[in-house]
Amino acid sequence: MTEFLNMSGGRIAYDVTGDGPLLVLSHGMGDHRQVYRHLVPRLAAAGYRVVNVDMRGHGESSLDWESVTGKAAISRTDVANDLIEVIAHFGGPAVIVGHSLSGGAATIAAATAPELVAAIVEINPFTLVQKADMKALLTNRRHRRGMVRLGLLFTLRSVRAWLRYLDVAYPAKPEDYREYMDGLAAVLRQPGRMAEFMKTGNSTPADAQAQLPGVTCPALVIFGSLDPDFPDPRAEGEAIVTAMPAGVGQVAMAEGAGHYPHAQMADVTGELILRFLAARVSDDRIELGHQVG
Repeated sequence: MTEFLNMSGGRIAYDVTGDGPLLVLSHGMGDHRQVYRHLVPRLAAAGYRVVNVDMRGHGESSLDWESVTGKAAISRTDVANDLIEVIAHFGGPAVIVGHSLSGGAATIAAATAPELVAAIVEINPFTLVQKADMKALLTNRRHRRGMVRLGLLFTLRSVRAWLRYLDVAYPAKPEDYREYMDGLAAVLRQPGRMAEFMKTGNSTPADAQAQLPGVTCPALVIFGSLDPDFPDPRAEGEAIVTAMPAGVGQVAMAEGAGHYPHAQMADVTGELILRFLAARVSDDRIELGHQVG
C-alpha cells in the first residue's frame, strides 16, 4: 500500500514491508520502486523492515522539486537529502540500498549523516565521474550497445528509447519483464514524468565521488557482470571501494546480470545483501529503526 511522506520540497511515496531493523531502498533514474518487487519479500522474510521509496519526481512521488544545484536537475545530493529525511522519519539509523543514481546518493548520505546510516549497499552505482572510453566503445559490443541507446534516450527524450535501452540492460529477463515494462511505460507517459526523468541527466556523480573518502560505515558494492553501462563492471566497483577508507567497502559480482541484478536476479542479489548484513552490520546498529516510525 502506498504511503506518503510530506517533506520540505515535495512528497515522497513509499511502502513498508516486514518488521525488524530498518532497510531503505531507492531505485535508479527512469524507474519506480516496483523494480524491487522481487527483492523486498526476500529482505522482509529475513527479518527486516523494508521501506521502499519512489525517488523524487518518479513513480508516485511529487513533481517539480527544487534542486540543490539551483537548476532543473535531480542530483545525487538531492536524493541523499530525501533519503536522510525518510530515515529520520522512521527513527533511524538504517541501511540504504541504492541502485544506479541512488547508489551515489547512498554514498553522500553515509558521509554526511553517519548517525543515521548504519551501512550502504550500492547496486551498479554511478558514484564515480565517467569518462568516454573510445577503445571500449569500439571493441566491447555490450558497452557500445548500452551507450548508443542511452545517447538516443537523451537525444529523443522518449519512453520508447528508454525501453530500448532497458532491453539491453536486462541481458536475461525475469518472467514478468514484459508486464513490468508495460507498467513502467504507463507511469512515464503520465504528464510531467518523462521531463522529471530527464532532469537526472542534468547532474553528474561528482558530488558522490567527492564524498567517498568520508564513508565510514560498512559498504557493499554489487555489480552485474554484464552491465552495459561500464566497460569493466568489476573494475568500476573496485575503483569505488578504493576511494573509500581502507577496510570500509567490498565488491560482489552478480554473474550474468546486467544493470538491474535486483530485478533480474533477486535471489542472488538478496543473498549477497543478507550475507553482507550478517557479517558486517550488527542488529543493534539499526534496531532504532524497528522502534520508531
